[in-house]
Amino acid sequence: MKQLTLRGFDKELERRILDMARSEGISLNQAVLRHLRKASGIGPRNKSNAIRNVLDDLAGTWTAAEEKEFLEAIEPLERVDEEPWR
Repeated sequence: MKQLTLRGFDKELERRILDMARSEGISLNQAVLRHLRKASGIGPRNKSNAIRNVLDDLAGTWTAAEEKEFLEAIEPLERVDEEPWR
């Protein structure tokens, strides 16, 4: 596989690559390769990444208020009804 040196990263691109690497627990090299593959229209290398890539645009889109509202709405579903288990 070839090696490529890139120069001229602006601050926003640098931040986004660093954020991706941190959030996914991958190296900077892997993060850059994912960005390049996506930008060039090449799909994920393996199926395990396919779903994650499809949902990327939805990740992190809730506000804190929306998250709180959702968690409050599903709270009754978290309770265990003890009676049937006796």
